[in-house]
Amino acid sequence: MNRAHCLCGAVHIDITLPTAWIAHCHCRRCQQAHGAAFVTWVGVPQSQAHIHDAEAQLRWYRSAAVEGVKLAGERGFCARCGTPMLFQSARWPGELHIARALFDSELDRAPQMHAFYDTHVDWVTLQDDLPTRSAQELGG
Repeated sequence: MNRAHCLCGAVHIDITLPTAWIAHCHCRRCQQAHGAAFVTWVGVPQSQAHIHDAEAQLRWYRSAAVEGVKLAGERGFCARCGTPMLFQSARWPGELHIARALFDSELDRAPQMHAFYDTHVDWVTLQDDLPTRSAQELGG
């Protein structure tokens, strides 16, 4: 069992491996929601993720699609400490995306790509050989 948790520990998610994928997302919504150049997401089937929220601190925010990217979905965060934690969307039915930085343990794979790279920030230079994919290449 691998556990992800928010900063204050009120919300945690246990997942069973294998993960479906791990990728860096450079979409504008992720940049804004996390206040970062990109977010590394861990994709898992919802059946392999168990959310523990004994204090009812998990809140969901519905984010709309943004120009050029049809990526509406729900973003889960801890109401107590504000940690952005989760993403789910009808675009990926049955899947839960968990922010990679919330896991203290190693997972079964490293990031495999840079997604929505056409909206990457110009103040970060990549130093890896991972493939990059645009919104169009990922289906909008």
